[in-house]
Amino acid sequence: MAPMHQSVAPEPAGPDLRPITQRIVKVRRDYNAWVGDETLEDYALRYTPSSFRRWSEFRVANTAIGAVSFLVLEAIGGSLVIDYGFTNAVCAIAAVSLLIWLTSLPISYYAARHGVDMDLLTRGAGFGYIGSTVTSLLYASFTFIFFALEAAIMSLALQLVFPISIGLAYVISSLVVIPIVMFGITLINRLQSWTQPLWLVLFVLPYGAVLWHHPGLLREWTTFAGFAPEGRAFSAIAFGQAATVVFALIVQVGEQVDYLRFLPPLTARNRRRWWIALLSAGPGWIVPGALKMLGGAFLAFIAIQHEIDATQAAQPTQMYLLAYHLLLDPLGLASWAVPVAVLFVIVSQLKINVTNAYAGSLAWSNFFARLTHSHPGRVVWLVFNVLIALLLVEMGVFEAIGKVLSMYANVAIAWVGALFADLVVNKPLGYSPRDIEFKRAHLYDINPVGVGAMTIATVVAMLAHGGAFGELARAMSPFIALGVAFVSAPAIAIATRGRYYLARQAEPGPPGGLRRCAICENEFEHEDTAHCPAYGGTICSLCCSLDSRCHDRCKPHARLGAQLDRVLHRLFPNARLGATGLRLAHYLSLLLAISLLLATVLYLIWSQSADSLATPGSPAWRELANAYVKVFVALALIGGIAAWWLVLERENRRVTQEESQRQTELLMHEIEAHQKTDAALKRARAAAEAANSAKSRYVTGLSHELRTPLNSILGYAQLLLQAREEIPSARLNAIRTIHRSGEHLLALVDGLLDVARIEAGKLQLNIAPISLPDFLAQMNSMLRPQAVEKALEFAVQPAGWLPPTVKTDQKCLSQILTNLIGNAIRFTQAGGVTLRVGHALDTLTFEVVDTGPGIAPEEMERLFLPFERGTAASAHDHGAGLGLTICKLLTHALGGSLEVDSEPGRGTRFVVKVFAPAVRSAAPARTELADIGGYRGPRRTLLIVDDLPDQRAIVAQMLAPLGFGIVEAGSGIDALRWLGTQAADAILMDISMPAMDGYETSRLIRERRISAAPIMLLSANAFADDRERAIAIGCDDYLVKPVQVPVLLDKLAALLELEWVMKDEGPAQASAAASTATRIERAAAGGHAMTAAAASSITGGSPAAADAPAFAVAPTPLPRAIHAQLKTLLDVGYVQGLIEALDAAVACRPGLAPALAALRERAELFQLKDFEHELDRLPLGADD
Repeated sequence: MAPMHQSVAPEPAGPDLRPITQRIVKVRRDYNAWVGDETLEDYALRYTPSSFRRWSEFRVANTAIGAVSFLVLEAIGGSLVIDYGFTNAVCAIAAVSLLIWLTSLPISYYAARHGVDMDLLTRGAGFGYIGSTVTSLLYASFTFIFFALEAAIMSLALQLVFPISIGLAYVISSLVVIPIVMFGITLINRLQSWTQPLWLVLFVLPYGAVLWHHPGLLREWTTFAGFAPEGRAFSAIAFGQAATVVFALIVQVGEQVDYLRFLPPLTARNRRRWWIALLSAGPGWIVPGALKMLGGAFLAFIAIQHEIDATQAAQPTQMYLLAYHLLLDPLGLASWAVPVAVLFVIVSQLKINVTNAYAGSLAWSNFFARLTHSHPGRVVWLVFNVLIALLLVEMGVFEAIGKVLSMYANVAIAWVGALFADLVVNKPLGYSPRDIEFKRAHLYDINPVGVGAMTIATVVAMLAHGGAFGELARAMSPFIALGVAFVSAPAIAIATRGRYYLARQAEPGPPGGLRRCAICENEFEHEDTAHCPAYGGTICSLCCSLDSRCHDRCKPHARLGAQLDRVLHRLFPNARLGATGLRLAHYLSLLLAISLLLATVLYLIWSQSADSLATPGSPAWRELANAYVKVFVALALIGGIAAWWLVLERENRRVTQEESQRQTELLMHEIEAHQKTDAALKRARAAAEAANSAKSRYVTGLSHELRTPLNSILGYAQLLLQAREEIPSARLNAIRTIHRSGEHLLALVDGLLDVARIEAGKLQLNIAPISLPDFLAQMNSMLRPQAVEKALEFAVQPAGWLPPTVKTDQKCLSQILTNLIGNAIRFTQAGGVTLRVGHALDTLTFEVVDTGPGIAPEEMERLFLPFERGTAASAHDHGAGLGLTICKLLTHALGGSLEVDSEPGRGTRFVVKVFAPAVRSAAPARTELADIGGYRGPRRTLLIVDDLPDQRAIVAQMLAPLGFGIVEAGSGIDALRWLGTQAADAILMDISMPAMDGYETSRLIRERRISAAPIMLLSANAFADDRERAIAIGCDDYLVKPVQVPVLLDKLAALLELEWVMKDEGPAQASAAASTATRIERAAAGGHAMTAAAASSITGGSPAAADAPAFAVAPTPLPRAIHAQLKTLLDVGYVQGLIEALDAAVACRPGLAPALAALRERAELFQLKDFEHELDRLPLGADD
């Protein structure tokens, strides 16, 4: 049959059992990090990393072999020779020593090779993660039993030199080792190194002296028959009974292994040293150990020869005290015998008890870590182990050493036998993995190979020890235990095909490579880590052992409960156990364990005290036995109740945990779903922001492209309107149409740009003092004509006292009111529009009330959405649907609110509230071009830099009439060249130019100190970061195209500290005109032209009459055919058709031009409702 240890049972999976990654709590991480501190822990519960195995092979071997100093070996030898005679004692020591050497060799090799202690080795060598808990308890028992024995020996020695009670001597002997063992192998190494030479000298001298002075004693010793009748010759029964006591020492290899795990890793360079250290300190410990047992037998014989009582002769203190007297008395140093003997005993017992205490702390750490999933630290279990040993020694365990060790030996041999069989049989056959796997994450809780073999061997041995198979079998019970375990382990491995060694395969990784634990965040070698699906990361073996929340999610099929359920279903395949049956099975298993524990404890007490209280077989002895049985039954009943309570409590805890786990999984699934939704929202937000950014860039680019031509259109329109007295009324209406159309287009661009600014968070407010009366008058003058045209009443009503000056952003406030009032006028057909203004608590309130059609409730929710237009707007308006959106955004930007209240059929009321505190200083007056004739002081030269000639021309023609000297440059390079030889008083710089833009040109001017003149950037870009960038490179101001003349004049006055001269002041006007005429000639020479009317108006001349065509024709009735044609085109909304029809009518009938001019303006502005009103007011004539 092929080995199958590589096969791993699959984990059960289902659609509802998707693993959920647990959240790592910081408190838990700190706790585990404290436990992981190796200053005191010495790698308890863990694999010993290669990086920590830094001591030499000799140093580790010396520390391990130092434990052989324990004097219980002499006590065992003395007891054996007294009880069974020389022949049986020597045969038992020799035979058992050989078996101990054989079983210790593979155990020592695998532990040293893989850096694991006895418990970790047992886990991976056939017992499983929980199965080795029993062996940990067995091993811990060995350590505190032998610690108690050694402490008892040391206490008797202390009493020889100190006048203290035996109880206090026990306390001193026990507690003295704690400070040394606290620091683990580091300090134990030093202790063993320092004491080893002294101990060797003190150990060898008495034997040498005895043999030197009394060589005949050795021959007499070989004939010593002891005090048993069968001791005179070899007896199988006596041999077996003696061997049983010696077999208890088989577990000593565990203490050797706890040191050998610190051997350096085996390499080609240290192979010889490594093997010497392993053989001498591993299985080789039994060689000096056997010699010490023989030495104890020899010294006990000498003590009896000196008429010392047999009970005292087996005590090592008495043995060596006599030996030192035999050594020192001939030298006349008899007084030194006691202190030297006591010194030897103290050194010997310190050397062994630091090992017992150290090994016990490791064993208890492993035991309780698996049962409780907690580990307060190895030092805690060190103290615990010492206190148990102290309790035992106070109870007088030394008096019953033979019975204690014979009882212990059968169980210990079953454990070691199963372990030995797995290492030397199962591994070579391939049923056991080649390496030692010790991590909880990779092991079954119970491996039937080791646990089954140990259980079978223990039961058979205990039956034999109890006399079930006869006296010979009783005496040979340790050999039976070893043989049964050795045979059972391979048999079970073959039967199970090695399935229960590995619950899952380890993740591949480089040997010695470091990985970080997700819980304690410490780094561990790859061999000491595993992947944890519960925490979704790497976990060290320490954190894995201590975790109580994962419930072995990585291997649910390998848990103890799952294994027991499978066993019960196999035993009762046709039975429907259900929850009750499983609960009953668990109860019976627990009751059996409690009963066995009680029986063992009571038997130990019985075996220690029964024979001393009554003669075996006597009525008193039987009565005592019946009393023990009654005690057992009573305790078993209590144990049964406790077992049932534990089962029900476990069931309740399991149900609670399952419910908690289910709720946790639901919560984690919900969290995961929210995380997915959040991720989707973030992606959608990123996409929306990217789209919004793209839109903003597009709007910015569109704004730039539109503002550049609008600068020329509105600029020349402003210049022409300044000369309106010299322009015929028909042409003047056309100019006004051009100006209004340009402003309308600019308003649309500004609206789109305002939305983009606000959404991009780049809207910058220009908070400044404004004259509230002037502002309201401006609103009135702007909006009243629109109301008058529709025969509507328009009124501005102050509500109480209004401050003369407030502080706010005039542009934003004007835009808000213009939109709201314009909408009210547009949609109101009869009645009027009222603007109520109030001011209180630094808040300016505007109410726009109309008597229009109102807003339907279902449209209120969409009222402020971009590009949304209500039913009334769709029927009467051509707007883009951005007005109210911009109003809402601007109001919020000003720190205010916008509310609406409407009743369909009765009208609408908008309430705007903005923060506008009153100020005492008056608002600055706006400068108008029509009022200025020039400026005082020397003539100022302005350098205009722009790559577009028409853009330079419009600015030049705005400023030249005021007396400025104008110099034009077509690129940044031309500007730098001119500034290199000439001086300018101010520079007007366009941003977007080829080769070298305005930013770069301005930066070079400032960095190279070419000119100190103030620089004003003119740009068709309207975002705030352009202004910030301009200021950062050294520019003094920034102006957005299209250029508004009043704004430009105000900025120039601030930069150049100008004082304007008004036209009505007289003298300055002529000089300004003269200088302007000169500059205009220069401008014309530069290739710029302008209309005669505009030029004459700026220079103060008058246009020639011949150049002014007369369009003043009396109004003519509109033919009905043209009226019907316009009505038809109006009904279908064909604006281009309306314009073409009007142009055709004017071409055929020039007399209709004045009447149709207003209609054409309405059509160009898409004001179709106003177009209809104008068309209906025109008189109709007959068709001709």
